[in-house]
Amino acid sequence: MGQKIDKHRMKNGMVLLGERMDNVESVAFGFMLPAGAAVMPEGCCGAANVITDWIFRGAGDKDNRQLGDALDGLGLQRSGGVDTAHITIGAALEAGNLSAAIELYGDIILKPRLTDGQFTPAKQLVIDGVKGLDDHPRQKVMIKLRERFYPQPLGRSTVGEIGQLEKLTPELTRKLAANNFNPSRMIFTVAGKYDFTAVKKQIEGLFGKAGKKTAKTLRIGPKGGKYKHIQNEGAQVHIGLMTPTVKITDKDYYNVRVAVGMLSGGMGARLFTEVREKRGLCYAVGAQYHALKEAAGIACYAGTTPDKAQQTFDVIINEFNRLADGISEEELQRAKVGLKSSLILQSESSSSRAGAIATDFYMLGRVRTLDEIKNEINKTSVDSVLNCLRKNRFKDFTVVTIGPKEIKVG
Repeated sequence: MGQKIDKHRMKNGMVLLGERMDNVESVAFGFMLPAGAAVMPEGCCGAANVITDWIFRGAGDKDNRQLGDALDGLGLQRSGGVDTAHITIGAALEAGNLSAAIELYGDIILKPRLTDGQFTPAKQLVIDGVKGLDDHPRQKVMIKLRERFYPQPLGRSTVGEIGQLEKLTPELTRKLAANNFNPSRMIFTVAGKYDFTAVKKQIEGLFGKAGKKTAKTLRIGPKGGKYKHIQNEGAQVHIGLMTPTVKITDKDYYNVRVAVGMLSGGMGARLFTEVREKRGLCYAVGAQYHALKEAAGIACYAGTTPDKAQQTFDVIINEFNRLADGISEEELQRAKVGLKSSLILQSESSSSRAGAIATDFYMLGRVRTLDEIKNEINKTSVDSVLNCLRKNRFKDFTVVTIGPKEIKVG
């Protein structure tokens, strides 16, 4: 594909990355700020989400309304959110408006107004989002699953906890933003149609004066227990389970990704076929690879009825374990095609590429080209996947259920 990754590290440590996409007239950019859920102090779960909303409620010489109008006037399709390590904010837009957009985001990051009057609506919006999870048990069960699977604070909810959110004050939250908005640890990415020399000059002008700071060190605590049931008198049981696997830096990473594709890569994959189609045990089932910099796992969700919950769980565990017994060339190729198809779709989106570039650099310290990823997928074979599965057996499952009935997890 002939990709070239633009890269520049500023004197204070901030990293700029870019990938030109000459077939588009749009551009996407993003700032990764080292202020994610795990970085917040104990007792402040959800503070990063409040900050993410609050900083857009006035910045520089613009109040809430004026900033909103300025962003809308550039035709931005805003994106962002909170993960374990970072707050990410960015947008996709017409390439000609990139400079003006970066200027606004510079004020949002460096000069947010963070007024008391705008704090309450920002906090309430986050609280409402947490409460809304009760209407989305599939999403809730996976959040609770990651809380127990990863050691604290890595497993801390990226959405927030109502009790801790209610105790947040403007003074405390303002201090958290000031302490964690560290430009020297930020990653800026851009993908699409752009001039990297111009972007570099502008970012240097905005953020170059910020001093260099060291990264915060997290104190890693214990994991949660093996099983948690959340009582809910609905008509379904929502099952989430997760098992440890290799990290993205491991040489078996692509073998694991292909293995997950065999479990859950479409209607021909094992979980869909064995759990839903053959036995009719559930209305939804699927698995995916999930990774942090420090750890990784394969997460699986199934939605079923109370009378079928136990069998659903048992069959899923059996399919995980049975994968190492043998795989066919046909299902291997199907999984590889699925992975490469998603890669091609990603390559056509400037927003997806900007996000992928940032994630790669944070996780790996470098950016993989699409050709490299495709080649690594192609290298996997029946033997390499089976060897990987036998070396990295699926075990130590962490399980969370939501519904009217518990299950036995062994």
